[in-house]
Amino acid sequence: MTLLELIEKKKLGKELTREELAFLARAAADHSAPDYQLAALLMAIRLNGMTDRETADLTLAMRDSGDIADLSAIPGVKVDKHSTGGVGDTATLVLAPLAAACGVTVAKMSGRGLGHTGGTLDKLESIPGMRVGLTEAEFVRQVQEIGVAVVGQTGRLAPADKTLYALRDVTSTVDSLPLIVSSILSKKLAAGTDAIVLDVKAGSGAIMHTLEDSLALAEALVRVGALAHKPVIALVTGMDQPLGTHVGNALEVKEAIDVLAGRAEGDLLTVSLRLGGYMMLLAGLVDRPEDGEARMRKALASGAGLRKLKEMIAAQGGDTRVCDDVSLLPQAPVIRTVSCRQAGFVRSMDTTALGLAAQAMGAGRLSLEDQLDYAVGFVLPVRIGDRVTPDTPFCELHARTEADADRAEATIRSAVRIGGAPCEPARNFYAVVTTEGTRRFEEKR
Repeated sequence: MTLLELIEKKKLGKELTREELAFLARAAADHSAPDYQLAALLMAIRLNGMTDRETADLTLAMRDSGDIADLSAIPGVKVDKHSTGGVGDTATLVLAPLAAACGVTVAKMSGRGLGHTGGTLDKLESIPGMRVGLTEAEFVRQVQEIGVAVVGQTGRLAPADKTLYALRDVTSTVDSLPLIVSSILSKKLAAGTDAIVLDVKAGSGAIMHTLEDSLALAEALVRVGALAHKPVIALVTGMDQPLGTHVGNALEVKEAIDVLAGRAEGDLLTVSLRLGGYMMLLAGLVDRPEDGEARMRKALASGAGLRKLKEMIAAQGGDTRVCDDVSLLPQAPVIRTVSCRQAGFVRSMDTTALGLAAQAMGAGRLSLEDQLDYAVGFVLPVRIGDRVTPDTPFCELHARTEADADRAEATIRSAVRIGGAPCEPARNFYAVVTTEGTRRFEEKR
């Protein structure tokens, strides 16, 4: 068997066998095939697609290309949550401790962020002393003891995906549905959890450019998850504006703490609770996701969620005092509040442009070697549908220099469109996808 034979088959639109896809995954993992042949095969897949069976076989082959975490020593159903990415998406920091406080076993392995802002690990590392590089034994022990851990991926998880992901980025094959599905699920399956809730974003800051594409991705993820014998539920949620009002690593930690402390509500909490309801459903703790949401609201009101976050921070060496005094998080030297300067209604946002503004300030990275500035970013309290006046606070900039603040302000102003006519608020929820089918939501928020 050669990679050239696989290229020829897929070029002609034929199905690849399980053995052929396993050969591809091994070649990508051990670098035994030249990049130009892998790139040619990726383009053939992008142009001719794959069946669900092919995608499932590729997913499992990529999972098996490296280490697979063994979480069998942890009792209960281990449930993970994964987002396809967005701006101000701090749901994990709210959701993981709240779900754990309600009895869900949350054993989550995350990656670092490339692009807009840091990933979940980078946000956690903005907490002084916080350690995310646990060994697998430490990870298992922590989940056994307190029911939650959010750590970096251990060992060589899905190395085939690492190779193929890097090639997709430079060969214009990032938008291939089967390649997206296999990339997401191979890492999640290798991380050892029993069930997965997926948050598939739709809107101006999402990986897929249209709602229908986001629905197609969610449906493919659920179908392939079923073929891989892994329970998967996907929610399609809005990303036409940042999920939270805070964008930037330490700022997003601050907002998560504010939410868990009962000082803040809004879309971040709303989406976190909905995702948590489905996590509790998959964990077998409730019969309906609505019941899970209600229990999580009680954990929020009682302070149990914030206490569980403190436990997690303490277990991973972090300074728990940040939960009582958010000023102990990294602080930017330049903090500037600016007003809207015009009257009207917030009509739309270019959410990707907002994320890139944070990246340019130092909150995100272009390569994994880039050093982040945990303190920088911005707070954007205005939301789509809001009526504003010239004096309404528009954003609060947290920057390294006045010049950085100037550039960020200009970019953010150009990304937020204010017009004269009223408009509806942005939607948070579009659909939920299960093995039983797709159910679209009608509510506006």
